[in-house]
Amino acid sequence: MRGENEPSTAHVAVLLAETIAVLRPALHTGAPVRCVDATGGRGGHSAALLAELGAADTLLILDRDPTAIAALRARFAQDSRVYIRQARFSQLAGVLATLEWESVDAILADLGVSSPQLDEAGRGFSFLRDGPLDMRMDPETDMSAAEWLAIAPQAEITRVLREYGEERFARPLARAILRVREQTPITRTLQLADLIAEVLPRHEIGQHSATRSFQGIRIFINRELEELEAFLPQAMNALRAGGRLAVISFHSLEDRLVKRFFRADDYRISTDIPLRASELPPLPWQPVGKALRASARETCDNPRSRSAVLRAAERSARHAA
Repeated sequence: MRGENEPSTAHVAVLLAETIAVLRPALHTGAPVRCVDATGGRGGHSAALLAELGAADTLLILDRDPTAIAALRARFAQDSRVYIRQARFSQLAGVLATLEWESVDAILADLGVSSPQLDEAGRGFSFLRDGPLDMRMDPETDMSAAEWLAIAPQAEITRVLREYGEERFARPLARAILRVREQTPITRTLQLADLIAEVLPRHEIGQHSATRSFQGIRIFINRELEELEAFLPQAMNALRAGGRLAVISFHSLEDRLVKRFFRADDYRISTDIPLRASELPPLPWQPVGKALRASARETCDNPRSRSAVLRAAERSARHAA
């Protein structure tokens, strides 16, 4: 993933070495290993995982985007270790059930929109290229951004821009959208970007005025936070004892969800209850190290890595599947 106001570059997997390093202890167990790349994209992380795996190991790759699935099937067609399924990562448990995989050793999720999706104007993700205002990761399902903007009430548009886009000027933007759509449908990416620029003539240096709004609408259209909330417990429940889950996020809303889940707050006993440390129940998983960010060199070579945050956790033995 990269920022939408950055120039197009060839797709490069973000935090690749760091991700493989944090998963490596779960990949070499002395027994056949099963791994999952829950967001296959163009296969950068998958290829690195396969380089770590042996002949008896297997890798399941998921993606909700049919274009990505086609690219993945072409790239890994000759590797019998690979299983590819078109599915949302929130459907992980169901896919594992169809494969009769009771547990897996390692799972990776690289969140957000991919560079190929941004670079293709017809997908409607980017405000730098004119195209239909779509924004769906799977264009064959659900409602496009244009369809939603045509019917959404002002209060809902305001909420989406404020909560998902973290846009301070959500209310005046929502009013402007309703005013414009009364005269003409908002169906193109540059049409919406220009509308936003008229309402927000001043914006942060180095950031396009439409960045936050496009982010908020995209997250809402694809239910990205709800997908993540559903995925995290499924992924952890699928891991064997000592198995590891790694998640790369690109904005604070995602990272906050991952951080709180990995801390296992829901499993901790209130501090108001007087218990000795030995009496506390064991946590179902533990964070692995600290959050990792791209090095200065990677950020320079690959600007899309600038906002990436990698977190990992390991499944505890007493709670493993």
